[in-house]
Amino acid sequence: MDGQGEPQLIERNNWAAPVLAALLVLALSCLPARAAERATPSGYPVPRYITLKFDQVYARAGPGEDHRLLWVYRVKGLPVQVVAENSEWRRICDPSGGMAWVHKRLTDGRRNVLVTQGAPVAIRKKPKAEAEIVAYLNPRSMAALNRCEKGWCKVKLDGATGWTPARGLWGVSGALQCKAPARR
Repeated sequence: MDGQGEPQLIERNNWAAPVLAALLVLALSCLPARAAERATPSGYPVPRYITLKFDQVYARAGPGEDHRLLWVYRVKGLPVQVVAENSEWRRICDPSGGMAWVHKRLTDGRRNVLVTQGAPVAIRKKPKAEAEIVAYLNPRSMAALNRCEKGWCKVKLDGATGWTPARGLWGVSGALQCKAPARR
């Protein structure tokens, strides 16, 4: 070989180094966002909504069975908001504004909503105020949440599925629902 093939080969592949470098920079720039999304022990965002799995869930003052028992939840499927967590325990906010720690095995990732209005809420066939009513949700009743769009939430209860306004439902707001008590 006379050595003329090597420079030609390097010249043809000159495009690869900048492209690979750009791809590496792009991939590395996505890492902090991914790390922020997965910063919790569960890998799920906080705050988020879950439900209570059983009709008897012990609420504690801290993350552990050695912490004082505050109360017992007696509503299976109650929507609660996770506001903090460790590997085994979730600090939750309930619809009444109570905050406590519960063990993760007592929770379920399914989403429910609770009607907070004092009057029945219509479930409509479509997400429009003038759409046909298919059922009603009574005050303080719960329904399974499918999704929310543009101020309306698709819910299901006892075989009835439809849309209801998001206002008046607890378990859909992205904002923190409880404020942590001030430390003394």
